[in-house]
Amino acid sequence: MALDLSADVVALTEALVNIESVSRNEQPIADQVAEALAGCGHLSVTRIGNSLVARTELGHPERVVIAGHLDTVPLNDNLPARNDGTLLHGLGTCDMKGGVAVALKLAAEVVAPNRNVTYVFYEGEEIASEFNGLRLIAEARPDLLACDFAILMEPSNAGIEAGCQGTLRVEVSTRGERAHSARSWRGVNAIHGAAEVLARLNSYQPRKPVIDGLEYHEGLNAVLISGGVATNVIPDACVVTVNYRFAPDRSEAAALDFVRDFFAGYDVVVTDSAPGALPGLDRPAAQAFVTTVGGTVSPKFGWTDVARFTALGIGAVNYGPGDPVLAHKQEENVPLEQIRQCERTLRSWLGA
Repeated sequence: MALDLSADVVALTEALVNIESVSRNEQPIADQVAEALAGCGHLSVTRIGNSLVARTELGHPERVVIAGHLDTVPLNDNLPARNDGTLLHGLGTCDMKGGVAVALKLAAEVVAPNRNVTYVFYEGEEIASEFNGLRLIAEARPDLLACDFAILMEPSNAGIEAGCQGTLRVEVSTRGERAHSARSWRGVNAIHGAAEVLARLNSYQPRKPVIDGLEYHEGLNAVLISGGVATNVIPDACVVTVNYRFAPDRSEAAALDFVRDFFAGYDVVVTDSAPGALPGLDRPAAQAFVTTVGGTVSPKFGWTDVARFTALGIGAVNYGPGDPVLAHKQEENVPLEQIRQCERTLRSWLGA
């Protein structure tokens, strides 16, 4: 059945959840979103792949983006959705179809907002960057994302989480010499050689910089270790994969310099890197949004697509229903009241 954008926001969330949209299978949900938005005469709608951009054109001096991804991680016996009267359970409820439902309701019903709004519903957020719809839009039509401030509807327990930390993954290698394990003294054990790498990690003291009044908490951790040839061979190579989550006042280059210095004397190879995002709370639209939401602003410790907006020179925050700790879990759920709260707050901020 077609999406009914006039339905209650909780019912709309449930309808979205029940359209299976695991990454790389977003076409069905994108088709339904496109069909629903086509009936909104006050919006200009552009489709790029399986991503939709819907814009108001009202001549206001300020424009904001409200964005959410359509895809989910793979199923884990958690569809269809189940509403127990307090929580909506199911794949994507928290990450992030509750937020998408809120944005769709606003797009359809807030016909005359007090600022121009660009709504972005995009594919490929849960997988490799090459598939990320926000990245593809920025490359093909950067004009569609131009704005003064952006809100990413990532789950944040209906509170503002500003900016995000960067992430860097490296492989730290140790070398040895193979030998028969019965004559181990004839070789050099590379796995034993990794003990110093792990000792350095164990002694690491996390940096906790305060940025715009928000305290970020860095982390440097071994996340994988591999080595060994056979159970009767002294290994000649061992690789420790390390993930560095760095505060947004450090660039990717500065983060890499720190890690290389930390592991001085070892081979360090970068396997993945993404920049952080500064809070961006100095923008007038951001300040107005913080005032509307009320309460405190928290730092975002994980990486989100707010970093893509920062790369475009746009301040952005995370704001959406659901506990991010539940994202990707089989028991994923979202409180019904948080979905409704986010809708009320954003309506108020847009003057509706």
